[in-house]
Amino acid sequence: MTETMTPPAGPAVRDAWPSSPAGPLAAGATGRLPPALPLSRGAQTARFLGRPLAYLFGAQRQLGETFAFEVVHREEPIILTAHPDHVRSLLTAPAALVPSMAAESPLRPILGASSVLTANGPRHLRQRKLLLPPFHGDSIATYAAAIRRVAEREVDRWRVGDEFRMAERMQAVTLEVIMAGLFGVEGEPAAGSPERGLRDATRRTLKLSEGRAWQVLEVLSATHTEPQGLMKVIFDRVDAHYYRTIAARRAIPEAERGTDVLSLLLATRDEEGRALDDREVRDELMTLVLAGHETTANQLAWTFERLVRVPDAHAALRDAVRGGDGHAYVEATIHEAMRVRPVIPIIGRRVQAPWQLGEYVIPAGHPVSVALPLLHHREDLYPQPFRFAPERFLGVKPNTYTWLPFGGGTRRCLGASLAIAEQRIVLETIARRVDLEAVDPRPEREQHRNVTMIPRDGGTVRVRRLAEAA
Repeated sequence: MTETMTPPAGPAVRDAWPSSPAGPLAAGATGRLPPALPLSRGAQTARFLGRPLAYLFGAQRQLGETFAFEVVHREEPIILTAHPDHVRSLLTAPAALVPSMAAESPLRPILGASSVLTANGPRHLRQRKLLLPPFHGDSIATYAAAIRRVAEREVDRWRVGDEFRMAERMQAVTLEVIMAGLFGVEGEPAAGSPERGLRDATRRTLKLSEGRAWQVLEVLSATHTEPQGLMKVIFDRVDAHYYRTIAARRAIPEAERGTDVLSLLLATRDEEGRALDDREVRDELMTLVLAGHETTANQLAWTFERLVRVPDAHAALRDAVRGGDGHAYVEATIHEAMRVRPVIPIIGRRVQAPWQLGEYVIPAGHPVSVALPLLHHREDLYPQPFRFAPERFLGVKPNTYTWLPFGGGTRRCLGASLAIAEQRIVLETIARRVDLEAVDPRPEREQHRNVTMIPRDGGTVRVRRLAEAA
């Protein structure tokens, strides 16, 4: 996949595409399913886990924009689509007609049944309403100052010639940010404090999850509602830190707790005046730590993995930021990086009525998913789609049905605004202070982990030069 900065012919982003009929049909409607690759379930699963992008683009070349993906542990294949009309039909339908498949994902044993991510129906809407305030409006402005301080402290440690995995450095940044937002602790938590134990346990678990053996643990727990075997041992230890932190906070009078997310969760009451129990609070905190910390860190790693391999884009970002008016180009860079390397590559629904996807009809009760890399690389939407070109988003707002790194509809990531703000501040800080370069000019391969797609080498970069202080 050659990626250059050659100016595209015509508009860089299009809002028109060939139409394809899509949506629910009358009960009993029948039709044919899309084809799958002529491989066993095990072989298809192994190929996807090993190289998700290679699998998706390869299947698309052979089968078209809508095809079946047969996975181990599932009786029925998952139907993958990459057409905007199909996407629109899934995201605009009533939630009861297209419940999320997140409750069936490998995250379910880890996050728990009370998580906003794994819940469906009224419970999901209740949890979402509860969690929205800390991630919008004035709260984002409050977090911004903390994010900037954390980013500046991180870059202060970098020296010319340093080589490191950007994912690891960004995890350090985003974990500190999430600790501040969720638990009200900025900087180094006090030794022996519940928050210190929780942070350290989270770091250890994330490090473990980077290994190949973790995928085996995920498969063993995939069909269960609770972690199994070694994964259960790991998360029992992590949970002990969560429950200790929750208990310590409950012991503080409500009027003295502050405005962090944990304090808000403990203070909230439902329509009948009931508080959340410890398990519900734990599930939401675990969700926000994993979804709001690791995904943002890996998205930033992907952004720098792309930038250091496209020097013109990297130079344009640095020049814009150092010129004092880089906001537009930073935002465009974020949008483009999330287009070409979305950390969450697939979003799934389970249709509750027969569903038309172009020439195919999917039976009621069947899983249907959107393959984001395929949607984001359509030539009719993004000319020269494999070209990393942030300028295609200058003055262009991403389309609701053709740019979906945060999902969409009632399941759109509630932390999207915070994630964008965090990426923007970190990108600006690094672009202003540091020149980076690739250690290896070859693009990093992708790696599947749980439900995410991460750079296999962590977005490894080298510090080439430190900018002179203004």
